[in-house]
Amino acid sequence: MGRGPSIEGRKNAADASRGKLFTKLIREITIAARSGGADPAGNARLRAGIDKAKAVSMPNDTIERALKRASGADADKMEEIRYEGYGPSGVALLIDCMTDNAQRTVADVRSALGKHGGNLGTSGSVAFQFKHVGEFVVDTSRPGSEDKLLEAALEAGADDVQSEDGESIVLTSPENFENVKTALSAAGLMPSKADVIWRPDNRAPVDAEAAEILRDLLDKLEELDDVQAVYHNAELAA
Repeated sequence: MGRGPSIEGRKNAADASRGKLFTKLIREITIAARSGGADPAGNARLRAGIDKAKAVSMPNDTIERALKRASGADADKMEEIRYEGYGPSGVALLIDCMTDNAQRTVADVRSALGKHGGNLGTSGSVAFQFKHVGEFVVDTSRPGSEDKLLEAALEAGADDVQSEDGESIVLTSPENFENVKTALSAAGLMPSKADVIWRPDNRAPVDAEAAEILRDLLDKLEELDDVQAVYHNAELAA
């Protein structure tokens, strides 16, 4: 009978995964500070990046170094690029990257897509199928919490609240993200997820085989160092 990964092996894999996540968050903080200033109070994108970093226990000194890098020469080498493309069964994909070498990045993205039955599209080919929104996911399984959430979110200017099976999704404009976040916190409703994302207008059903290929593609894309986030319009089972 074969043996599973050793404790040391699992720890090394977890450390590597954590390191990749930290790298992506450091890039986000650096770019956000470079583009909107290093004061989180006046830079909503930076504030959100720092919140994400703290949520995964990134040390404060690491965050501070990322902020200092924003004024350094290295930060100027970084650029943001969004690729649009298609996955298996024509699933629409938005792939947000931060890179200091666009040629390397596009080659890596194209290779991952090609190996999974997908391809790169032209600018604007799929972006029209997505909206830029703030999204909060909140547990509303406790009695009365759904009504409490609805009241707090709508009073703060949220655009929509969708509830099902004890979980609610609050949608708002990116500009109103912080207002809604503050209101939910004040109401004692802490989201399990809070982010500004590209959300598809509609989800497209895919068969089991395409879903499996798509999941593998998403994993491969998100493993790339230069890829910050991947969004798609497929209807995937949880």
